[in-house]
Amino acid sequence: MTRLHSRAVRRRVSVRLALRSNRHRGTILPIVLLISAMMLATSAAWFETTLTAARSTTNVGDYLQAFHAADSALNLCVRNVIASIGDGATSLSPSLPVAATEPAQWKTEAGFEANAIAPIAQWPGSLRPPQCLIEAWRLATRADAQAYLLTSRGFGRSRDSQVWLQLELVIDGEKIERHWRRVAARPF
Repeated sequence: MTRLHSRAVRRRVSVRLALRSNRHRGTILPIVLLISAMMLATSAAWFETTLTAARSTTNVGDYLQAFHAADSALNLCVRNVIASIGDGATSLSPSLPVAATEPAQWKTEAGFEANAIAPIAQWPGSLRPPQCLIEAWRLATRADAQAYLLTSRGFGRSRDSQVWLQLELVIDGEKIERHWRRVAARPF
């Protein structure tokens, strides 16, 4: 009887183990799928972050390219104005109209494109050479001073990457004043 009893006990134990393993049989697959999905989502997020960082780096590079082009053009235009005034000319150009208020020709595309000069033939890596517009004006408070608004535009690799810079240059005898400003938004 002990033999029979021990067989029955073994059979019950093996049935219980089989039932227990049958209960857990389908739980591993969903866990593996869940972990795989989490790894896939993390990989996709890292890939998107890498793409965004690469685009940001390219945009910063384009902005710096355009900024340095505009800054160089502005500096060359300032030198040209000071040199022409230093040569004894009373005005930069007899054909240059003198505005009674702050000049606004730089705000119109037609006016800027028609009168802007390119002090540098080509800026390396830029779409177009940088441009500079020189506009003369009369200061109401200082009649003897010569004032100029210099506006420069530099380009990056595309037409959309532009930087505009301005400098108000006031020449009063031997005294030269420079008031630099950045144009926040493209005028056209």
